[in-house]
Amino acid sequence: MRGLSLDRILTGTALALVLTLSGQAYATSDKAPAVETGVPVPDLSGFPPPTAADIAGSAPVVAPSVAAPPAAPPVVASTPPAAAPAAKPVVGPAPEGVDVKTLSGRDLVKAPLAINLSTFDTTVAEKVRDLLATKGDRYFGRRGEKSAAEAFYRERGFAPVWLRDGAPSARGTSAVAYLRGVDADGLEPTEYPGPQASPSDPDSQADAELKYTATILTFVRHAEVGRVHWSRVSGDISYPHDATEPAAVLDTIVNARTVAEALDGYLPQHPGYKALKAKLAEVRKQAGEPEKVVRVPDGPSLKPGMTDARVALLRERLKVAAGANPDLFDDTVTDAVKAFQKSAGLNADGIAGPGTLKALNGGPKRERTEDIILANLERWRWMPHDLGKTHVILNIPDFRLRLIRDGKLYWTTKVVVGKPSQPTPITSATMKFITVNPTWNVPPSIIANEYIPALRADPNALDRIGLKVQQNPDGTVRIYQPPGDRNALGRIRFNFPNKFLVYQHDTPDKHLFAHDRRAYSHGCMRVENPLMYGEKLLSIVRPNDGYTAARLQSMFGGAEINIDFPVHIPVHLTYQSAFVDDAGELQIRDDVYGRDARLIAILRGDERRMADMPVERSHTGSGVSRDALKYNVPGGSSEFVNPFAALFAPRQEVRPAPARPTDRRGSRVTVRNEPSFFERMFR
Repeated sequence: MRGLSLDRILTGTALALVLTLSGQAYATSDKAPAVETGVPVPDLSGFPPPTAADIAGSAPVVAPSVAAPPAAPPVVASTPPAAAPAAKPVVGPAPEGVDVKTLSGRDLVKAPLAINLSTFDTTVAEKVRDLLATKGDRYFGRRGEKSAAEAFYRERGFAPVWLRDGAPSARGTSAVAYLRGVDADGLEPTEYPGPQASPSDPDSQADAELKYTATILTFVRHAEVGRVHWSRVSGDISYPHDATEPAAVLDTIVNARTVAEALDGYLPQHPGYKALKAKLAEVRKQAGEPEKVVRVPDGPSLKPGMTDARVALLRERLKVAAGANPDLFDDTVTDAVKAFQKSAGLNADGIAGPGTLKALNGGPKRERTEDIILANLERWRWMPHDLGKTHVILNIPDFRLRLIRDGKLYWTTKVVVGKPSQPTPITSATMKFITVNPTWNVPPSIIANEYIPALRADPNALDRIGLKVQQNPDGTVRIYQPPGDRNALGRIRFNFPNKFLVYQHDTPDKHLFAHDRRAYSHGCMRVENPLMYGEKLLSIVRPNDGYTAARLQSMFGGAEINIDFPVHIPVHLTYQSAFVDDAGELQIRDDVYGRDARLIAILRGDERRMADMPVERSHTGSGVSRDALKYNVPGGSSEFVNPFAALFAPRQEVRPAPARPTDRRGSRVTVRNEPSFFERMFR
């Protein structure tokens, strides 16, 4: 505006502009009401106030305000330039559908006339101010919300955002329309009701205004971190990232080109999330259609080359053409069976055995499929919304690990995960180094649940399985298994320090990878092809160092070797029981840990009313709760103890040693110079 001529400014009707020291009048509106012709005009909140050159010769008029503004600075007349240059693009809040970069200088000058608050909205603004001062906690009960709302409205002169002149504003209309459709993301629209107010009652309008601001903050929190807090589902889940600060949310919403775009941006943008969302729409669309289910009767395994009447049904189920002999298990049937087995996470041997037939016949019903998808969309919202352009994602129910590089699948392999009694946790961390020839430091959970019972039966059990007991100079003790072919971690370990003390590693038990359901570990993840995994990871983080699977194998020996990552790689341990595969097909996996059942129960039950509030849980690491460490000490009562201390300490009352921050070293306990529990147990 600084280059506008005085003639242009004064052309037309008389001009009244509101001047304050901070340009307050420009910040009192988030939308420009329609002019007499019905054409919306721009919102200039946040724009710099006009200079003397813009308004020379006009008399400022101060509009009604909820608080007396500071005195305006003196206006000094100046000579306008001979010609006005084209208006420069400006950045600031704009009403829905208006691009401020296309507005002319004349539009920008006229805008303040249109955005002044009406007498009614000035009264509403006063009510908003009073409610925030006296009853703000009723509207904004979470950390940071009240102070953010107070600052937000104060900067706007307490002008309403979602309501204007007794009706929804452009932003309010847009927000209501968007939130009405969030069931497409598996959220509940009734939890985000639109503003309800009497059109002629300022008190009602102010109340509805603040309630809807709280509603917007609630939706953003649900979109970013989930409608159900992960801590309510299990103690072995941890996604500690927080939602965006309320002040930043309000600033983004009011300055966005459209509210819908701003709100949608808080939901996950991962391709996996969007693909699953699309499948939810498909399942809901098909819900009213009759479902034709082709079942293949149980019986002996169907194998390539054999003839059986059930093969015709198998063809129909897999959509394979009948051919000259429908009952013949030919190559086309074999290929179709392998493709199905691969998509279902089964061993792709081309034989329709009991497991394959069960998977073919036992697909979930549509109504349950919808619930499973809803649970998985919710878990997507728990995760970091930026997975990293390069990352590792391990899907527990699918028993598979995928390495993503630059947004594309780089490598994949089978994994063995924790058994249901010692589940692999659901979390995110960063991989920082690889250990060749790892030492296995036995975690407390295994000592408590397995080795103490074994030692009761046989005091030599530790020696037979190659475990060592070491007393350190500071009086602490650790139990460990040295590097070697018998080591429980195999020959290589992949380290991403986390609160659960789990990692990915090699294993001597290679036969387990032939199983379709691979939940056998104590919480850590065993990798089928660990040397190739190491090669692929190192090709990303240390591309010039020439690490190959063969080179890693040549490093096998009796001493630990750590290979640090100059660039850390995000690792995401997920529980995707429903996902869309690379062929675009919806895949459903067994709920191996009952995570779907628990989450669906919360979403469907009364707990959902407070479900986004976290609950306190404790966890000891390696997929076991503190309850697993409770057992009877001879001559004493049942209590929580460190199992190392229970094994070696001499007294009934044992205090746990301080927890170690990472898994590089073993658990350690102090040994007292008295007869130990170990000695009392076997005497």
